[in-house]
Amino acid sequence: MPIMLSLAAFLMTLLGGLVADRVKKRRHLVLGAAAGVMLGVVAFDLLPESLAGSPPDVHGVPLPMLAFAAAFLGIHIVERAMGMHTAHEGDYAAHHHARTGVGLTAGSALVVHSLLDGAAIGAAFQTDASLAVAVAIGVIAHDFTDGFNTYTVTSLYGNARRRALTLLTLDALAPVAGATLTSLIAIPHVVLSAYLGLFSGFLLYLATSDILPEAHTSSRRPLPTLAATVSGTLFMWVVIGLSD
Repeated sequence: MPIMLSLAAFLMTLLGGLVADRVKKRRHLVLGAAAGVMLGVVAFDLLPESLAGSPPDVHGVPLPMLAFAAAFLGIHIVERAMGMHTAHEGDYAAHHHARTGVGLTAGSALVVHSLLDGAAIGAAFQTDASLAVAVAIGVIAHDFTDGFNTYTVTSLYGNARRRALTLLTLDALAPVAGATLTSLIAIPHVVLSAYLGLFSGFLLYLATSDILPEAHTSSRRPLPTLAATVSGTLFMWVVIGLSD
């Protein structure tokens, strides 16, 4: 049963990525919506989940929030150090390589997140079947946006379509692998909460520093792009609300 439900997540993830691939003429709207969805995932899903269960404090601050700040600052420092936004013409090759690396890292992080989603389905089935169905519905509901974001973020940073589709496929397979391996691997809650905090900081930085500016650069009309961003955030609010 857990594997069957994770197969539904597999299909939804693929669908989300393929939709992102097909709407290239509306690139600014896709990027705006992706940024809004990522904001919604962080605010309504990842951070609340990371703080559930009273994670330990470090000098008065919850561990996930420290991890969140560390990830946000860490990727900012890396980008500044590489001069990714200020590279000169002669540095294009290094600049391009660094950008594609960020895209692959972002896509890989989303794959890990989907793996944990699948693990959540399997773990829930070990405790209570009704709880597991509710968890699975939540995972399936937002796996469309996971696939959408995986393809969008990977391709945004200059990676070829083949690479983006490869990461999309891995992202789709990840829930199935997570549900299958749950019985073999138990993730300590402290480790999981810290990871969710790190992932939140990573996603929020990409959304605000790279994706939103790129969305507005790609369009001469800001209002539709702003509307897409707000709609993406509201969409995630609805999805998370229905899955709880």
